[in-house]
Amino acid sequence: MQQETTHRSVHLLPPYGDARPVARTSLPASPHTASAARRFVRAALADWTRLGLVTTRGTDRLADEADLVVSELATNAVVHAGTGVEVLARLDPAIGDDPAALVVEVSDRHPARAVRGDGPEPESTAPEEPEYGRGLHLVATLAASWGITYRPGLKTVWARLPLDGFACLPPAADCAAPRQRGARTADSLAPSPRGGVRDERGAECARGERGDERTRDERTWVGRGALSFLAEASDLLAGQLDEDMVTALAGQLLVPRLADWCAIWLDGEAGPAPRPARVWHADESAIEALREALAGDPPRLPDEPRGTAVPVRSPWPPAGRGSAVAFRLTVGARPLGTLLLGREAPPGVPDEAAALLEDFARRVGLAIGAARQYTRQATISRVLQRGLLPAQVARIPGVDSSLVYEPSDEGLAGGDFYDIFPAGSGGRWCFMLGDVQGSGPEAAVVTGLARPWLRLLAREGYQVAGVLDRLNGLLLDDALEAAEAAALMAVGHPAAGAAAAHEGPQSRFLSLLYGELAPLPEGGVRCTLACAGHPLPLLLRPDGTVRPAAASQLLLGVVGDVAYESQTFELTPGDTLLCVTDGVTERRSGHRMFDDEDGLARALADCAGLTAEGVADRIRRAVHAFAETPPDDDLALLVLQTR
Repeated sequence: MQQETTHRSVHLLPPYGDARPVARTSLPASPHTASAARRFVRAALADWTRLGLVTTRGTDRLADEADLVVSELATNAVVHAGTGVEVLARLDPAIGDDPAALVVEVSDRHPARAVRGDGPEPESTAPEEPEYGRGLHLVATLAASWGITYRPGLKTVWARLPLDGFACLPPAADCAAPRQRGARTADSLAPSPRGGVRDERGAECARGERGDERTRDERTWVGRGALSFLAEASDLLAGQLDEDMVTALAGQLLVPRLADWCAIWLDGEAGPAPRPARVWHADESAIEALREALAGDPPRLPDEPRGTAVPVRSPWPPAGRGSAVAFRLTVGARPLGTLLLGREAPPGVPDEAAALLEDFARRVGLAIGAARQYTRQATISRVLQRGLLPAQVARIPGVDSSLVYEPSDEGLAGGDFYDIFPAGSGGRWCFMLGDVQGSGPEAAVVTGLARPWLRLLAREGYQVAGVLDRLNGLLLDDALEAAEAAALMAVGHPAAGAAAAHEGPQSRFLSLLYGELAPLPEGGVRCTLACAGHPLPLLLRPDGTVRPAAASQLLLGVVGDVAYESQTFELTPGDTLLCVTDGVTERRSGHRMFDDEDGLARALADCAGLTAEGVADRIRRAVHAFAETPPDDDLALLVLQTR
């Protein structure tokens, strides 16, 4: 690849007589010429924007269009002329009827060769040769005017792209516009489906007036960028589950593209007064003053028609020269809030922009409605979760305990549950760690049944194996009742009945580790436990040895003719019992799982000498570090350590 040589300068260009921002570069003929030209023009435009020579309004779109134009011109020059090229980018002020513009020129050293495509020369029509790009059709569509200039030993193809922002250059109305030989203006081109900036309404505007030029540029932007703007807005808003974030994004999407400032009020769900959720201004230093001016209730809007633009009295700017329009934010027939847009100049909103804003307001309403629905569901789930799990882990005399519980959907009720509670006289304590097969509300229903049942059975004096036997029967009974209810439902609603019959019994399967602790006279505790379809608990001795502490048995809720068995052993001082759910053992990294090749036992062996809390934290960190992605299943682990 040949080395690129770039030269940038700012000089005086006749006949204007004043300094014009100009950037030049020389590029070799190579397959990379077009990409180098694109980078060069983007860098020049970015420099001028930072210097304040071009406002930020519309700069992204202008840069995109300049990319396309310079790509076509550079490709044509390199392919057809076969020489290196000189690229020039220049800012020109508004002159007469010509708006302020970014001028792009590409020159080659083979003036005898004409460009192909829609050029002024008779031989420059070659639609049957697509390998030479799109010719100048694209340039004609994007540019206000374009043409070819011939000089001795040099041929230049140029294009003028109107500025959506406002160039901070002195007007040059007293100067004649430079007309170059072979130039074709946009007015002489065939109508473009994208529309041109010099449409009939735009030509009637006074080019020196900022407001009129802004209206013309706005119509052009709406015509060219409405679909991409709405697509971008939909993508950003659809992914938000917080209504305040939706309003923040809405304000930043609208200002300064379509308004100088905006404000959004959200209606309370239970009838409280609307609250101002977002105030945004193109000039951040004016936000506080604007917020004070907008203090109070939003403008009153008619209930019908919903979502249409309603002109209202503008509270900003204080001098009263601005205008404002309001939109009702709704989802279905339910009002959610009010969107207020303001413009300091010109007054009013063009019809094209009003239609775009109405569509945008509908999308904001849908996003707020979705965020509120998610918030309601999450709140219900959090309340339900608090009822399903104990408020705190009980303290067992002579035993330190530590718990880690991390639901995969934060704040939502899941299938993992735990409990530690005293069971009658004699100093007996029971503990459990369970996992319902399933997730979401269905799993939460089983959790809500299993934990109280286990407490009741333990306090009725049933031993560990007997508790599991009876819980298994209760789950089967509940599944049978659910199946019968689904069958009845199927009579009137076949589809709903079939779904209930399928989901009901299956969601009653339960894996459970359940045990009880009883103090020993000589110190330590006697542990009796049973493991039904659950990852086996591991016993860590003070010397670092690890062994399973139970035998695997059938999942609860599957069959009725099963008798569960328990194992009993002593936990001497310093012994540690680790109980986990499958969110730990089945944590995945590619095709590997955390517990492959006794991974959990090895991790536990490294915890010798740690406290119960230290063991729990070490295992938790090991599980998270096993893969780069966050865990996709509920994670629960319980550590019991005798003092």
